[in-house]
Amino acid sequence: MTRFTAHAYRLRSGRYSQSGQVYMITVVTAERRRIFEDFSAARTLIAYLKTENDLQRANTLAFVVMPDHLHWLMQLGEGATLSQVVRGVKSLTSHRLGYPVWQRGYHDHAVRHDEDLKAMSRYVIANPIRAGLVSSVADYPHWDAVWI
Repeated sequence: MTRFTAHAYRLRSGRYSQSGQVYMITVVTAERRRIFEDFSAARTLIAYLKTENDLQRANTLAFVVMPDHLHWLMQLGEGATLSQVVRGVKSLTSHRLGYPVWQRGYHDHAVRHDEDLKAMSRYVIANPIRAGLVSSVADYPHWDAVWI
C-alpha cells in the first residue's frame, strides 16, 4: 500500500455517518490543480451541492469553492451516508467536467453541539480572504451560507 493509499484508508477508518449530524467536509482536487479558477467548473460543483439539497441527502449550511478545494458545512439528510453524499458530488463533478477532478478521500469533522455553526460558517466563507484571492467576500463569487 502506498503512503497516499494508506493515508486515504486511515481517513475512512472509524468514519461514522449519522442522519441529522452536521459535518465540515474538505475535499481537495487531484494534485492540487486549480480547476475551480474556471468559473464554469466552480458553478458545476455548486450545482451538484444544490442537487444534494434538492434530494434531501444533505442540507448545505455554508460552502466555499476555492481554486483547488471545497469546504462544505452540511447537515446529513435522513437515510444518506456521508460517503454516499461526498462520493456523489465528486463523481458527478468529474463526470460533468469530463476528467478526474478529485484526489481520493476527503476530510470530515463531525461538528459538536457546543461548536458555533455561525462562526464556522464565517470561517468557511472567509477562506478566499485568508488565501489572498480577494479583500472582501463580496468580491468572491463561489460561496454561500444560510445565515448570510
